Amino acid sequence: MTYINYLLLAFLLFFVVKRLLPIKDVKNITTTELKRDLTKMNKQFIDVRTTGEFKGNHIRGFKNIPLDQLAQKAERELTKEKEVIVICQSGMRSKRACKMLTELGFRNVKNVKGGMRAWF
Repeated sequence: MTYINYLLLAFLLFFVVKRLLPIKDVKNITTTELKRDLTKMNKQFIDVRTTGEFKGNHIRGFKNIPLDQLAQKAERELTKEKEVIVICQSGMRSKRACKMLTELGFRNVKNVKGGMRAWF
Protein backbone atom coordinates (compact mmCIF):
# COMPACT_ATOMS: atom_id res chain seq x y z
CA MET A 1 0.00 0.00 0.00
CA THR A 2 1.17 3.47 -0.76
CA TYR A 3 1.15 6.43 1.57
CA ILE A 4 -1.95 7.83 -0.18
CA ASN A 5 -3.84 4.55 0.31
CA TYR A 6 -3.05 4.60 4.03
CA LEU A 7 -4.17 8.20 4.23
CA LEU A 8 -7.44 7.44 2.43
CA LEU A 9 -8.08 4.43 4.66
CA ALA A 10 -7.41 6.49 7.80
CA PHE A 11 -9.78 9.21 6.58
CA LEU A 12 -12.49 6.66 5.83
CA LEU A 13 -12.14 5.04 9.26
CA PHE A 14 -12.23 8.44 10.96
CA PHE A 15 -15.40 9.37 9.08
CA VAL A 16 -17.16 6.09 9.96
CA VAL A 17 -16.18 6.22 13.63
CA LYS A 18 -17.17 9.88 13.95
CA ARG A 19 -20.66 9.15 12.58
CA LEU A 20 -21.17 6.37 15.10
CA LEU A 21 -20.00 8.25 18.17
CA PRO A 22 -22.63 9.92 20.36
CA ILE A 23 -23.04 13.68 20.11
CA LYS A 24 -22.13 15.70 23.18
CA ASP A 25 -25.20 16.83 25.17
CA VAL A 26 -27.54 14.56 23.15
CA LYS A 27 -29.03 11.46 24.70
CA ASN A 28 -30.24 8.53 22.61
CA ILE A 29 -33.55 6.99 23.64
CA THR A 30 -35.16 3.75 22.55
CA THR A 31 -38.60 3.47 20.99
CA THR A 32 -39.79 1.93 24.28
CA GLU A 33 -38.73 5.10 26.10
CA LEU A 34 -40.35 7.17 23.35
CA LYS A 35 -43.69 5.41 23.86
CA ARG A 36 -43.63 6.48 27.53
CA ASP A 37 -42.68 10.05 26.62
CA LEU A 38 -45.42 10.52 24.00
CA THR A 39 -48.03 11.22 26.68
CA LYS A 40 -46.01 14.00 28.30
CA MET A 41 -47.11 17.50 27.36
CA ASN A 42 -43.85 19.26 28.27
CA LYS A 43 -41.98 17.81 25.29
CA GLN A 44 -41.63 18.71 21.61
CA PHE A 45 -41.61 15.86 19.10
CA ILE A 46 -39.92 16.57 15.77
CA ASP A 47 -39.73 14.33 12.69
CA VAL A 48 -36.94 15.52 10.37
CA ARG A 49 -37.76 13.27 7.41
CA THR A 50 -38.98 14.74 4.13
CA THR A 51 -42.60 15.85 3.85
CA GLY A 52 -43.32 12.87 1.58
CA GLU A 53 -41.86 10.39 4.08
CA PHE A 54 -43.83 12.02 6.88
CA LYS A 55 -47.11 11.93 4.95
CA GLY A 56 -46.56 8.27 4.13
CA ASN A 57 -46.23 7.27 7.77
CA HIS A 58 -45.63 9.10 11.02
CA ILE A 59 -46.15 8.93 14.75
CA ARG A 60 -49.08 10.94 16.08
CA GLY A 61 -47.84 13.93 18.04
CA PHE A 62 -44.73 14.51 15.94
CA LYS A 63 -44.35 17.72 13.96
CA ASN A 64 -42.64 17.51 10.58
CA ILE A 65 -39.70 19.87 10.12
CA PRO A 66 -37.49 18.40 7.37
CA LEU A 67 -33.79 18.44 8.20
CA ASP A 68 -32.99 20.89 5.40
CA GLN A 69 -35.44 23.40 6.94
CA LEU A 70 -34.62 22.86 10.60
CA ALA A 71 -32.04 25.63 11.01
CA GLN A 72 -34.47 28.23 9.64
CA LYS A 73 -37.56 27.00 11.50
CA ALA A 74 -36.17 25.92 14.87
CA GLU A 75 -36.07 29.39 16.42
CA ARG A 76 -39.64 30.18 15.30
CA GLU A 77 -41.36 26.85 15.84
CA LEU A 78 -39.59 25.35 18.84
CA THR A 79 -38.93 26.56 22.36
CA LYS A 80 -35.59 26.09 24.06
CA GLU A 81 -37.27 25.66 27.45
CA LYS A 82 -38.86 22.31 26.51
CA GLU A 83 -37.21 19.00 25.76
CA VAL A 84 -36.96 18.16 22.05
CA ILE A 85 -37.22 14.55 20.87
CA VAL A 86 -36.12 14.01 17.27
CA ILE A 87 -36.80 11.09 14.92
CA CYS A 88 -36.07 10.23 11.28
CA GLN A 89 -36.12 6.99 9.28
CA SER A 90 -32.99 5.31 10.68
CA GLY A 91 -31.55 7.66 13.30
CA MET A 92 -28.83 9.27 11.20
CA ARG A 93 -30.64 12.44 10.08
CA SER A 94 -32.11 12.90 13.53
CA LYS A 95 -28.61 12.63 14.98
CA ARG A 96 -27.50 15.48 12.68
CA ALA A 97 -30.63 17.42 13.64
CA CYS A 98 -29.83 17.00 17.33
CA LYS A 99 -26.33 18.34 16.76
CA MET A 100 -27.77 21.29 14.86
CA LEU A 101 -30.26 22.03 17.66
CA THR A 102 -27.57 21.95 20.34
CA GLU A 103 -25.48 24.35 18.26
CA LEU A 104 -28.54 26.64 18.14
CA GLY A 105 -28.72 26.64 21.94
CA PHE A 106 -31.23 23.89 22.67
CA ARG A 107 -29.98 22.07 25.77
CA ASN A 108 -32.43 19.21 26.26
CA VAL A 109 -32.36 17.23 23.01
CA LYS A 110 -32.89 13.49 22.52
CA ASN A 111 -32.45 11.31 19.47
CA VAL A 112 -34.66 8.26 18.86
CA LYS A 113 -32.17 5.46 18.28
CA GLY A 114 -33.02 3.47 15.14
CA GLY A 115 -35.69 5.96 14.05
CA MET A 116 -38.93 4.90 12.43
CA ARG A 117 -37.38 1.55 11.45
CA ALA A 118 -37.12 0.68 15.16
CA TRP A 119 -40.66 1.92 15.83
CA PHE A 120 -42.31 -0.97 13.99
